[in-house]
Amino acid sequence: MPFAVDRSVPALIVKIGHYPLHHGGVGAIRSLGRLGVPMYAVTEDRWTPAALSRHLRKAFVWPTTGEERPERLVEGLLRMGRAIGRPTVLLPTDEEAAVLIAEHADRLAGEGRFLFPRTEPELPRRLANKQGLHELCAKHGVPTPEGVFPYTYADVKAFAASARFPVVAKNREAFERRKKPAVCGTTRIEGPRELMELARRWGPRPGVVLQEYLPREEAEDWIVHAYFDARSTPLAMFTGVKVRSWPPHAGMTACAYVVENEELARMTARFVQRIGFSGIVDLDWRFDRRDGRYKLLDFNPRMGAQFRLFENAARIDVVRAQHLDLTGRAVPGARQRPARRFLVENIDLPALFAYRRSGYTTPHAPARASGTELAWAARDDMRPFLTMLARSLRPGAAQLYRLWRAK
Repeated sequence: MPFAVDRSVPALIVKIGHYPLHHGGVGAIRSLGRLGVPMYAVTEDRWTPAALSRHLRKAFVWPTTGEERPERLVEGLLRMGRAIGRPTVLLPTDEEAAVLIAEHADRLAGEGRFLFPRTEPELPRRLANKQGLHELCAKHGVPTPEGVFPYTYADVKAFAASARFPVVAKNREAFERRKKPAVCGTTRIEGPRELMELARRWGPRPGVVLQEYLPREEAEDWIVHAYFDARSTPLAMFTGVKVRSWPPHAGMTACAYVVENEELARMTARFVQRIGFSGIVDLDWRFDRRDGRYKLLDFNPRMGAQFRLFENAARIDVVRAQHLDLTGRAVPGARQRPARRFLVENIDLPALFAYRRSGYTTPHAPARASGTELAWAARDDMRPFLTMLARSLRPGAAQLYRLWRAK
Protein backbone atom coordinates (compact mmCIF):
# COMPACT_ATOMS: atom_id res chain seq x y z
CA MET A 1 0.00 0.00 0.00
CA PRO A 2 1.39 3.45 -0.94
CA PHE A 3 -0.17 4.92 2.22
CA ALA A 4 -0.38 4.18 5.94
CA VAL A 5 -3.49 4.66 8.06
CA ASP A 6 -3.48 5.62 11.72
CA ARG A 7 -4.39 2.32 13.35
CA SER A 8 -4.83 4.00 16.70
CA VAL A 9 -8.06 5.67 15.46
CA PRO A 10 -11.03 3.27 15.23
CA ALA A 11 -14.12 3.73 13.07
CA LEU A 12 -17.79 3.23 13.94
CA ILE A 13 -20.44 2.30 11.33
CA VAL A 14 -23.55 4.28 12.31
CA LYS A 15 -26.93 2.85 11.29
CA ILE A 16 -30.17 4.40 12.45
CA GLY A 17 -32.52 2.74 9.98
CA HIS A 18 -33.62 -0.90 9.99
CA TYR A 19 -31.96 -2.76 7.10
CA PRO A 20 -29.98 -5.72 8.45
CA LEU A 21 -28.82 -6.92 5.01
CA HIS A 22 -26.64 -3.93 4.16
CA HIS A 23 -23.56 -4.70 2.11
CA GLY A 24 -22.26 -1.12 2.32
CA GLY A 25 -21.58 -1.43 6.02
CA VAL A 26 -19.87 -4.78 5.49
CA GLY A 27 -17.75 -3.20 2.75
CA ALA A 28 -16.63 -0.39 5.04
CA ILE A 29 -15.76 -2.82 7.84
CA ARG A 30 -13.62 -4.82 5.43
CA SER A 31 -12.04 -1.79 3.72
CA LEU A 32 -10.63 -0.30 6.91
CA GLY A 33 -10.40 -3.53 8.89
CA ARG A 34 -8.01 -5.04 6.37
CA LEU A 35 -5.69 -2.10 7.02
CA GLY A 36 -5.67 -2.80 10.75
CA VAL A 37 -8.14 -0.10 11.78
CA PRO A 38 -10.27 -1.29 14.76
CA MET A 39 -13.85 -1.47 13.47
CA TYR A 40 -17.10 -1.11 15.39
CA ALA A 41 -20.68 -1.07 14.11
CA VAL A 42 -24.26 -0.38 15.15
CA THR A 43 -26.34 -3.43 14.22
CA GLU A 44 -30.00 -4.43 14.51
CA ASP A 45 -29.15 -7.74 16.18
CA ARG A 46 -26.25 -10.11 16.80
CA TRP A 47 -26.86 -12.07 13.61
CA THR A 48 -26.59 -9.45 10.87
CA PRO A 49 -23.86 -9.97 8.24
CA ALA A 50 -21.96 -6.94 9.55
CA ALA A 51 -22.03 -8.23 13.13
CA LEU A 52 -20.39 -11.48 12.03
CA SER A 53 -17.57 -10.04 9.95
CA ARG A 54 -14.14 -11.21 11.09
CA HIS A 55 -12.90 -7.64 10.63
CA LEU A 56 -15.34 -6.27 13.23
CA ARG A 57 -14.06 -5.82 16.76
CA LYS A 58 -17.49 -5.28 18.34
CA ALA A 59 -21.12 -4.88 17.33
CA PHE A 60 -23.27 -2.51 19.35
CA VAL A 61 -26.73 -4.08 19.11
CA TRP A 62 -29.17 -1.18 18.96
CA PRO A 63 -32.46 -1.71 17.13
CA THR A 64 -34.24 1.59 16.49
CA THR A 65 -37.86 2.28 15.57
CA GLY A 66 -37.56 5.66 13.84
CA GLU A 67 -39.51 7.32 16.62
CA GLU A 68 -36.65 7.97 19.06
CA ARG A 69 -35.95 11.56 20.01
CA PRO A 70 -32.67 12.86 18.57
CA GLU A 71 -31.32 13.49 22.06
CA ARG A 72 -31.70 9.81 22.89
CA LEU A 73 -29.89 8.79 19.70
CA VAL A 74 -27.04 11.21 20.40
CA GLU A 75 -26.67 9.92 23.94
CA GLY A 76 -26.61 6.38 22.61
CA LEU A 77 -23.75 7.22 20.25
CA LEU A 78 -21.86 8.94 23.05
CA ARG A 79 -22.19 5.83 25.22
CA MET A 80 -20.64 3.82 22.41
CA GLY A 81 -17.86 6.35 22.12
CA ARG A 82 -17.12 6.05 25.82
CA ALA A 83 -17.07 2.25 25.51
CA ILE A 84 -14.60 2.44 22.62
CA GLY A 85 -12.47 4.80 24.67
CA ARG A 86 -10.61 6.56 21.86
CA PRO A 87 -11.44 9.27 19.30
CA THR A 88 -13.40 7.42 16.61
CA VAL A 89 -14.25 8.20 12.98
CA LEU A 90 -18.00 8.09 12.33
CA LEU A 91 -19.26 6.51 9.10
CA PRO A 92 -23.04 6.94 8.61
CA THR A 93 -24.69 4.51 6.20
CA ASP A 94 -28.13 6.15 5.97
CA GLU A 95 -29.60 9.64 5.74
CA GLU A 96 -31.06 9.48 9.24
CA ALA A 97 -27.60 8.95 10.68
CA ALA A 98 -25.98 11.60 8.45
CA VAL A 99 -28.63 14.17 9.42
CA LEU A 100 -28.33 13.32 13.11
CA ILE A 101 -24.55 13.73 13.09
CA ALA A 102 -24.68 17.06 11.23
CA GLU A 103 -27.44 18.57 13.37
CA HIS A 104 -25.81 17.51 16.66
CA ALA A 105 -22.19 17.92 15.62
CA ASP A 106 -21.17 20.15 18.53
CA ARG A 107 -22.31 17.68 21.15
CA LEU A 108 -20.90 14.64 19.35
CA ALA A 109 -17.53 16.32 18.89
CA GLY A 110 -17.59 18.09 22.25
CA GLU A 111 -16.22 15.23 24.33
CA GLY A 112 -13.52 14.53 21.77
CA ARG A 113 -15.18 11.17 21.16
CA PHE A 114 -15.83 11.37 17.46
CA LEU A 115 -14.19 12.57 14.26
CA PHE A 116 -16.36 13.41 11.26
CA PRO A 117 -16.49 16.04 8.49
CA ARG A 118 -18.13 19.28 9.61
CA THR A 119 -20.66 20.88 7.31
CA GLU A 120 -23.55 23.32 7.71
CA PRO A 121 -25.89 21.61 10.20
CA GLU A 122 -29.00 21.90 8.01
CA LEU A 123 -27.36 20.92 4.72
CA PRO A 124 -27.56 17.07 4.88
CA ARG A 125 -31.28 17.21 5.71
CA ARG A 126 -31.89 19.58 2.81
CA LEU A 127 -29.91 17.41 0.39
CA ALA A 128 -31.72 14.23 1.44
CA ASN A 129 -35.10 15.94 1.04
CA LYS A 130 -36.42 15.81 -2.55
CA GLN A 131 -37.76 19.34 -2.44
CA GLY A 132 -34.66 20.73 -0.77
CA LEU A 133 -32.42 19.12 -3.37
CA HIS A 134 -34.62 20.40 -6.20
CA GLU A 135 -34.37 23.95 -4.84
CA LEU A 136 -30.58 23.73 -4.51
CA CYS A 137 -30.29 22.41 -8.06
CA ALA A 138 -32.42 25.27 -9.38
CA LYS A 139 -30.38 27.82 -7.43
CA HIS A 140 -27.05 26.57 -8.73
CA GLY A 141 -28.05 25.70 -12.27
CA VAL A 142 -27.83 21.92 -11.94
CA PRO A 143 -30.20 20.03 -14.28
CA THR A 144 -32.78 17.90 -12.50
CA PRO A 145 -36.13 16.38 -13.50
CA GLU A 146 -39.03 18.83 -13.45
CA GLY A 147 -41.06 18.38 -10.31
CA VAL A 148 -43.93 19.71 -8.22
CA PHE A 149 -44.46 19.43 -4.48
CA PRO A 150 -48.17 19.27 -3.68
CA TYR A 151 -49.18 20.30 -0.18
CA THR A 152 -52.90 19.50 -0.42
CA TYR A 153 -55.25 17.15 -2.24
CA ALA A 154 -56.39 20.13 -4.32
CA ASP A 155 -52.78 20.66 -5.46
CA VAL A 156 -52.62 17.07 -6.70
CA LYS A 157 -55.96 17.48 -8.50
CA ALA A 158 -54.77 20.63 -10.25
CA PHE A 159 -51.55 18.92 -11.29
CA ALA A 160 -53.44 15.89 -12.65
CA ALA A 161 -55.55 18.14 -14.87
CA SER A 162 -52.55 19.56 -16.75
CA ALA A 163 -49.65 17.13 -16.29
CA ARG A 164 -47.99 15.13 -19.02
CA PHE A 165 -48.08 11.46 -18.07
CA PRO A 166 -46.51 9.17 -17.10
CA VAL A 167 -45.04 10.82 -14.01
CA VAL A 168 -43.01 9.50 -11.09
CA ALA A 169 -44.00 9.80 -7.42
CA LYS A 170 -41.42 9.70 -4.63
CA ASN A 171 -41.60 10.29 -0.89
CA ARG A 172 -40.59 13.88 -0.25
CA GLU A 173 -38.50 13.00 2.77
CA ALA A 174 -37.44 9.47 1.94
CA PHE A 175 -34.86 9.41 4.76
CA GLU A 176 -37.56 9.62 7.44
CA ARG A 177 -39.18 6.35 8.43
CA ARG A 178 -42.95 6.39 8.49
CA LYS A 179 -45.52 3.81 9.45
CA LYS A 180 -47.37 4.48 6.19
CA PRO A 181 -45.15 6.08 3.53
CA ALA A 182 -47.02 7.73 0.68
CA VAL A 183 -45.41 5.44 -1.89
CA CYS A 184 -43.16 2.40 -1.68
CA GLY A 185 -40.06 3.75 -3.41
CA THR A 186 -40.13 5.33 -6.85
CA THR A 187 -43.59 4.77 -8.35
CA ARG A 188 -44.51 5.28 -12.00
CA ILE A 189 -48.03 6.66 -12.52
CA GLU A 190 -49.60 6.21 -15.93
CA GLY A 191 -52.47 8.69 -15.89
CA PRO A 192 -54.64 11.15 -13.91
CA ARG A 193 -57.10 8.49 -12.74
CA GLU A 194 -54.32 6.40 -11.18
CA LEU A 195 -52.80 9.52 -9.60
CA MET A 196 -56.07 10.58 -7.99
CA GLU A 197 -56.68 7.06 -6.64
CA LEU A 198 -53.28 7.22 -4.94
CA ALA A 199 -53.88 10.76 -3.72
CA ARG A 200 -57.03 9.71 -1.87
CA ARG A 201 -54.83 7.46 0.27
CA TRP A 202 -52.27 10.19 0.94
CA GLY A 203 -54.57 12.24 3.16
CA PRO A 204 -54.89 16.01 3.35
CA ARG A 205 -51.12 16.68 3.24
CA PRO A 206 -49.40 14.51 0.61
CA GLY A 207 -45.76 13.88 1.48
CA VAL A 208 -44.70 13.33 -2.11
CA VAL A 209 -42.88 14.88 -5.01
CA LEU A 210 -44.28 14.37 -8.51
CA GLN A 211 -41.57 14.39 -11.16
CA GLU A 212 -41.35 14.08 -14.91
CA TYR A 213 -40.69 10.57 -16.11
CA LEU A 214 -37.42 10.03 -17.95
CA PRO A 215 -38.08 7.09 -20.32
CA ARG A 216 -35.65 4.29 -19.58
CA GLU A 217 -35.14 3.64 -23.30
CA GLU A 218 -33.98 7.27 -23.62
CA ALA A 219 -31.88 7.41 -20.46
CA GLU A 220 -28.84 5.96 -18.75
CA ASP A 221 -28.13 5.83 -15.02
CA TRP A 222 -24.79 7.08 -13.69
CA ILE A 223 -23.35 7.21 -10.19
CA VAL A 224 -20.71 9.42 -8.61
CA HIS A 225 -18.98 8.69 -5.31
CA ALA A 226 -16.54 11.16 -3.83
CA TYR A 227 -14.96 12.46 -0.65
CA PHE A 228 -14.69 16.22 -0.08
CA ASP A 229 -12.49 17.76 2.59
CA ALA A 230 -13.27 20.69 4.91
CA ARG A 231 -12.84 23.14 2.00
CA SER A 232 -15.14 21.09 -0.26
CA THR A 233 -12.16 20.02 -2.34
CA PRO A 234 -12.51 16.51 -3.80
CA LEU A 235 -9.76 14.26 -2.48
CA ALA A 236 -11.27 11.18 -4.15
CA MET A 237 -13.67 11.24 -7.11
CA PHE A 238 -15.19 8.29 -8.95
CA THR A 239 -17.74 7.84 -11.73
CA GLY A 240 -19.55 4.76 -12.98
CA VAL A 241 -22.58 3.53 -14.85
CA LYS A 242 -25.41 1.52 -13.32
CA VAL A 243 -26.27 -1.54 -15.41
CA ARG A 244 -28.98 -3.10 -13.24
CA SER A 245 -30.89 -2.16 -10.12
CA TRP A 246 -33.51 -3.86 -7.96
CA PRO A 247 -36.38 -3.12 -8.19
CA PRO A 248 -35.65 -2.56 -11.91
CA HIS A 249 -34.73 1.01 -12.89
CA ALA A 250 -35.71 2.44 -9.52
CA GLY A 251 -33.99 0.64 -6.67
CA MET A 252 -30.62 -0.30 -5.21
CA THR A 253 -27.65 -0.90 -7.51
CA ALA A 254 -27.37 -4.59 -8.39
CA CYS A 255 -24.62 -4.34 -11.02
CA ALA A 256 -22.43 -1.38 -12.00
CA TYR A 257 -19.17 -0.65 -13.82
CA VAL A 258 -16.47 1.96 -13.39
CA VAL A 259 -16.58 4.28 -16.41
CA GLU A 260 -14.57 7.51 -16.68
CA ASN A 261 -16.82 10.55 -17.06
CA GLU A 262 -14.95 13.81 -16.64
CA GLU A 263 -17.99 15.95 -17.40
CA LEU A 264 -19.98 14.35 -14.61
CA ALA A 265 -17.05 14.62 -12.20
CA ARG A 266 -16.75 18.33 -12.95
CA MET A 267 -20.48 18.90 -12.51
CA THR A 268 -20.41 17.11 -9.15
CA ALA A 269 -17.34 18.96 -7.88
CA ARG A 270 -18.75 22.33 -8.92
CA PHE A 271 -22.11 21.69 -7.24
CA VAL A 272 -20.59 20.42 -3.99
CA GLN A 273 -18.19 23.37 -3.81
CA ARG A 274 -21.05 25.83 -4.35
CA ILE A 275 -23.17 24.36 -1.56
CA GLY A 276 -20.15 23.91 0.73
CA PHE A 277 -20.58 20.24 1.63
CA SER A 278 -17.84 18.25 3.33
CA GLY A 279 -17.72 14.46 3.57
CA ILE A 280 -18.59 11.39 1.51
CA VAL A 281 -21.27 11.72 -1.16
CA ASP A 282 -23.20 9.23 -3.28
CA LEU A 283 -25.01 10.84 -6.23
CA ASP A 284 -27.41 9.34 -8.75
CA TRP A 285 -27.49 11.04 -12.15
CA ARG A 286 -29.57 10.15 -15.21
CA PHE A 287 -28.40 11.00 -18.70
CA ASP A 288 -31.39 12.09 -20.77
CA ARG A 289 -30.67 11.32 -24.42
CA ARG A 290 -33.57 13.52 -25.53
CA ASP A 291 -31.77 16.74 -24.58
CA GLY A 292 -28.22 15.44 -23.98
CA ARG A 293 -28.09 16.51 -20.32
CA TYR A 294 -27.20 14.77 -17.07
CA LYS A 295 -29.92 15.30 -14.47
CA LEU A 296 -29.37 14.87 -10.75
CA LEU A 297 -31.89 12.48 -9.17
CA ASP A 298 -30.53 11.89 -5.67
CA PHE A 299 -27.83 13.31 -3.42
CA ASN A 300 -26.98 11.00 -0.54
CA PRO A 301 -24.81 12.86 2.02
CA ARG A 302 -23.08 9.67 3.16
CA MET A 303 -21.34 6.62 1.73
CA GLY A 304 -23.30 4.58 -0.79
CA ALA A 305 -23.88 0.85 -0.46
CA GLN A 306 -21.91 0.20 -3.67
CA PHE A 307 -18.89 2.36 -2.75
CA ARG A 308 -16.52 -0.62 -3.02
CA LEU A 309 -16.98 -0.51 -6.80
CA PHE A 310 -14.54 2.37 -6.77
CA GLU A 311 -10.84 2.46 -5.98
CA ASN A 312 -8.05 4.53 -7.46
CA ALA A 313 -4.68 3.15 -8.50
CA ALA A 314 -3.39 3.84 -4.96
CA ARG A 315 -6.16 1.57 -3.53
CA ILE A 316 -8.07 4.52 -2.09
CA ASP A 317 -11.87 4.34 -1.78
CA VAL A 318 -14.06 7.04 -0.23
CA VAL A 319 -14.06 5.42 3.22
CA ARG A 320 -10.27 5.18 3.30
CA ALA A 321 -10.04 8.77 2.02
CA GLN A 322 -12.19 10.05 4.88
CA HIS A 323 -10.25 8.15 7.54
CA LEU A 324 -6.91 9.37 6.18
CA ASP A 325 -8.08 12.98 5.94
CA LEU A 326 -9.66 13.13 9.40
CA THR A 327 -6.54 11.63 11.01
CA GLY A 328 -4.22 14.15 9.35
CA ARG A 329 -2.80 11.81 6.71
CA ALA A 330 -2.38 12.67 3.05
CA VAL A 331 -4.84 11.08 0.62
CA PRO A 332 -2.92 9.69 -2.38
CA GLY A 333 -4.31 11.00 -5.63
CA ALA A 334 -4.54 8.70 -8.65
CA ARG A 335 -6.91 7.80 -11.47
CA GLN A 336 -9.73 5.40 -10.73
CA ARG A 337 -9.20 1.77 -11.65
CA PRO A 338 -11.12 1.37 -14.94
CA ALA A 339 -13.75 -1.18 -15.97
CA ARG A 340 -14.19 -2.69 -12.50
CA ARG A 341 -17.54 -4.36 -11.90
CA PHE A 342 -19.64 -4.53 -8.75
CA LEU A 343 -22.24 -7.26 -8.17
CA VAL A 344 -24.72 -7.63 -5.31
CA GLU A 345 -25.29 -11.36 -5.30
CA ASN A 346 -28.70 -11.53 -3.62
CA ILE A 347 -30.41 -8.94 -5.84
CA ASP A 348 -28.55 -9.18 -9.15
CA LEU A 349 -30.10 -12.54 -10.07
CA PRO A 350 -33.71 -11.27 -10.10
CA ALA A 351 -32.49 -7.99 -11.65
CA LEU A 352 -30.71 -9.84 -14.45
CA PHE A 353 -33.87 -11.84 -15.14
CA ALA A 354 -36.00 -8.68 -15.28
CA TYR A 355 -33.60 -6.69 -17.47
CA ARG A 356 -33.26 -9.49 -20.01
CA ARG A 357 -37.03 -9.54 -20.38
CA SER A 358 -37.18 -5.76 -20.86
CA GLY A 359 -34.37 -5.61 -23.44
CA TYR A 360 -32.76 -2.64 -21.68
CA THR A 361 -29.03 -2.14 -22.38
CA THR A 362 -26.34 0.24 -21.14
CA PRO A 363 -24.18 1.34 -24.08
CA HIS A 364 -21.41 2.84 -21.94
CA ALA A 365 -20.82 -0.31 -19.89
CA PRO A 366 -17.51 -2.03 -20.79
CA ALA A 367 -17.77 -5.23 -22.81
CA ARG A 368 -15.52 -6.98 -20.30
CA ALA A 369 -14.73 -6.22 -16.68
CA SER A 370 -11.15 -5.75 -15.53
CA GLY A 371 -12.14 -7.27 -12.20
CA THR A 372 -15.24 -7.94 -10.10
CA GLU A 373 -15.96 -6.80 -6.55
CA LEU A 374 -18.69 -8.88 -4.90
CA ALA A 375 -20.82 -7.19 -2.30
CA TRP A 376 -21.00 -10.16 0.06
CA ALA A 377 -18.57 -12.95 -0.72
CA ALA A 378 -14.91 -12.50 0.24
CA ARG A 379 -12.28 -15.19 0.70
CA ASP A 380 -11.04 -13.71 3.95
CA ASP A 381 -14.52 -13.01 5.35
CA MET A 382 -17.21 -15.50 4.31
CA ARG A 383 -19.52 -15.33 7.32
CA PRO A 384 -21.36 -12.19 6.11
CA PHE A 385 -22.10 -13.94 2.80
CA LEU A 386 -23.41 -17.08 4.50
CA THR A 387 -25.48 -15.01 6.92
CA MET A 388 -26.95 -13.02 4.04
CA LEU A 389 -27.95 -16.25 2.31
CA ALA A 390 -29.63 -17.59 5.42
CA ARG A 391 -31.58 -14.37 6.01
CA SER A 392 -32.58 -13.70 2.38
CA LEU A 393 -33.34 -17.16 1.01
CA ARG A 394 -37.10 -16.96 1.55
CA PRO A 395 -37.61 -13.36 0.28
CA GLY A 396 -35.39 -14.06 -2.72
CA ALA A 397 -37.35 -17.16 -3.67
CA ALA A 398 -40.59 -15.20 -3.42
CA GLN A 399 -39.24 -12.50 -5.74
CA LEU A 400 -38.20 -15.05 -8.36
CA TYR A 401 -41.59 -16.77 -8.13
CA ARG A 402 -43.41 -13.47 -8.74
CA LEU A 403 -41.23 -12.79 -11.78
CA TRP A 404 -41.91 -16.28 -13.13
CA ARG A 405 -45.68 -15.86 -12.68
CA ALA A 406 -45.52 -12.51 -14.51
CA LYS A 407 -44.11 -14.06 -17.70
